[in-house]
Amino acid sequence: MKKLMRFLLTLALALCVCVCAAAQINANANRKEADNPSGPGDASSLSDDEIAAALKQALEVGSTKAIAMAGRSDGFLNNEAIRILLPTKLQSVGKAMRLLGEGDTVDDMEIGMNRAAERATPQAKQIFLDAISKMTIANPRHILTGGVTAGTEYFEQNCSADITTAFTPIVHNALQRGGVTKKYDHVIKTAPGGSAIANEFDLDKYVASKTLDGLFYLLGQEEIKIRTTPSAQTTPLLKEVFGSK
Repeated sequence: MKKLMRFLLTLALALCVCVCAAAQINANANRKEADNPSGPGDASSLSDDEIAAALKQALEVGSTKAIAMAGRSDGFLNNEAIRILLPTKLQSVGKAMRLLGEGDTVDDMEIGMNRAAERATPQAKQIFLDAISKMTIANPRHILTGGVTAGTEYFEQNCSADITTAFTPIVHNALQRGGVTKKYDHVIKTAPGGSAIANEFDLDKYVASKTLDGLFYLLGQEEIKIRTTPSAQTTPLLKEVFGSK
């Protein structure tokens, strides 16, 4: 009788342990499911249109921040990643100017190019936003799962030509207002060998191109933040799409 009682007690304890273990496994599974939902937060459940809209929104948010960062005093000049340097074709001319005691003119021209970029940049905002709005994204899911700057790269490849066309006149005006065009003309006329490159170099196009290179670089950095940092996913759509990756 005692043996039977011990057997039944042991069996009851074993069943109790099994039930508790099963409950723990189920609770863990529920927690895991809550941490990694398969509902709206799962990119596989999103349509291509939703993903395309999120990519455009990321570019809009990133462009606004990039332009605000670069379009302020020292936004280009004090940022080594995007600072506009004297073009290669003018570096030899710049050395000749320094030998003539006009090094300050060369330095002022380089500073002036960066100041012109800073003045022109705020006007790039609407150009960027219009281009993003009009842009059609082919295979948005591929861009979503691509590199951390895939959206920026696609935008630049497809829209930079039109953006450059719209932006160059703005840069031209900024260069003229800042006196950079006059400094450039003085260097070309004064420096030995300057006249040889007068017809080979376009100041407006150079500064516009370098300004846009800087803006696309900063936009790429903002895209990385949106893809990898929850706090940068500032809208429900960004959270839904990029938070689920």
